[in-house]
Order: sequence, then C-alpha cells, then structure tokens
Amino acid sequence: MKLWLRLCMAAFLVPGTMYAQKENSKTVTTNPVFPGWYADPEATIINKQFWIYPTYSAPYGKQVFMDAFSSPDLVNWTKHSRIIDTAAVKWANKAMWAPAILQKGGKYYLFFGANDVHEGEIGGIGVAVADKPEGPFRDLLGKPLIGTIHNGAQPIDQYVFQDKGQYYMIYGGWGHCNMVKLKADFTGLEPWEDGSTYKEITPKGYVEGPIMFTRKGKYYFMWSEGGWTGPNYKVAYAVADSPMGPFERIGTILQQDPKVATGAGHHSVVQIPGKDEWYIVYHRRPLGETDANYRVTCIDPMYFNADGTIKPVHISNGGLRPVKLK
Repeated sequence: MKLWLRLCMAAFLVPGTMYAQKENSKTVTTNPVFPGWYADPEATIINKQFWIYPTYSAPYGKQVFMDAFSSPDLVNWTKHSRIIDTAAVKWANKAMWAPAILQKGGKYYLFFGANDVHEGEIGGIGVAVADKPEGPFRDLLGKPLIGTIHNGAQPIDQYVFQDKGQYYMIYGGWGHCNMVKLKADFTGLEPWEDGSTYKEITPKGYVEGPIMFTRKGKYYFMWSEGGWTGPNYKVAYAVADSPMGPFERIGTILQQDPKVATGAGHHSVVQIPGKDEWYIVYHRRPLGETDANYRVTCIDPMYFNADGTIKPVHISNGGLRPVKLK
C-alpha cells in the first residue's frame, strides 16, 4: 500500500507545475527539491535559468525516458516531461540514465547512457540534439557514440566539458574512468597526440559518476564510491593542474547522515556566475527506505577551504534562500 501511494503521487506530478515550500512568508528550498524518484542529477545554467537533468529512477525496463526541471532561483522548479525517450533512440530499449547536457551553436546536446551494456551487447553512451533545452531531443547518430568496453570501463555516466577550445568527455562504470576527446560536432572521437583514443584516469576508490570543474586554475575531479543500491554511497575528489591529472584521492566530501538520509552520491556542481558560490546537486535515499530505486534529488551548498580543498558537505532537509541569476 505504501509503495502504491508513492507511485500514485509521482504519477500526478503535472508538467509546468512549480514546486516550492514556504517558511515565514519567504520561499526556501526543501530537500528533495522536487517530488518524484530521480537520481544522477546533472545541474547547469542555461539562459539565466538553473536546469537539472536527472535519471528517472525506476527498474531498468521502465527507465525508458527522461524529464528535466528548470528554475529561476534554485527554489521553484518547473517540470519538463519526457524530453527524450526510447522511441527517439531506436537502439535503446531500457536503462536510459545519467544525462549530461551541453549548449553549443544554438543547439542543445544531451549525452546519455542506455541499455546497461556489457561486452557484445548493443548500447552504451549516446548523444541527442534539440533546439530547446527542454527538448524534444532526437538521436544525433542513430547508434552509440561509445558502445564497447575500453580499459574495463562500462560506457555509462558520461560528463562533457570544454577546456581551452577542446571538448572532452570523462565516463565509466565498473571501477574504471576514461577520458576521450570529442569531435567539435559530437559525431565521434578524436585521437590523442600519441594516437590512442581512450585514456584511463582512474583514481583510487573510483566506482562511477565522474564530473570535473575548474576553480582558480585547478582541475577538480569528483566521483562516486560504494554501491548505488546501499546506504554507504558517497562522493570523493582529487585536484590536479591538468584535466588528465594525475589525480590523487584527497577525501570524501559527501556521504550519508543517519539523521537525514542515506546513499548520498552521483552528483554534479553548479557555480553562480562571477562568484565563488557553489552548490552540489545529488541524489540520496530517504531514511528507512530500502528500495534501490527510491532516490530523490537534493541541493546543498558546497564550500572551499583557504587551501582550495573542499569542506565536507552537510546534507540537509533544505533551507536555501532563492538565488537569482543576473
């Protein structure tokens, strides 16, 4: 009965509805930031709006579409339903997950994993394109961008970024992380200077969910550790002078709090433009829940020490005031 009620509540989330919580006549965040079972959130800023592109958290056979959420202030969120699904990606039939978004030349490119691919199976990392951030997205290639196993890394959990004019992608499950160079039109990969295509940059403890960002000339590489179905899922990080590393694990900055939630991991970060103000967007599991797919999306502030290391994040039940973009 309890599970049935949850599913019914999720079914009644209305596209275009704004979700927020009032406290003392002032709007603040509550965690989770919007209703529904969502994981692996990719947070970004597009056209002076905050956007979150998450995985729809469900058994793989039902995880066949993606929604997106937009906000003017990190507090009020509008749902954009089914920005892509397996009907638009003919080679995908299940487990669409962990999206990554990129804006270029008036187009929006959505990178995603599909099919939980193993050696010899069809699936892997795909790329779709749309004219608007809310889609609808259409398959760009008609096949996976990366559909085979390299250096032991399952082709999932991709993160795409640009550095000094070059587009890169880091990705990988099964305890291995690769970095590749993308063609400018995202139709394929470019070789490295030594002729190789896949560079392994796996740090100690890595499991999955990589992201990378720069701050004050340093490259921060973050990833998830532990098992995503359990309570001890967590996020660790390293810092280097180059996007290729070498990356030495510094420590854990996001993990469960037995008083708040468990399974905190697979995250992204967003910086307020022009400010050293950062937020971590992640999924976690409510206390007492054991269903592996009961994951919800949350936001908390992320702070740095004077030496550039990241302070441990205190996961909370919310309380952020609206953040307006100029």
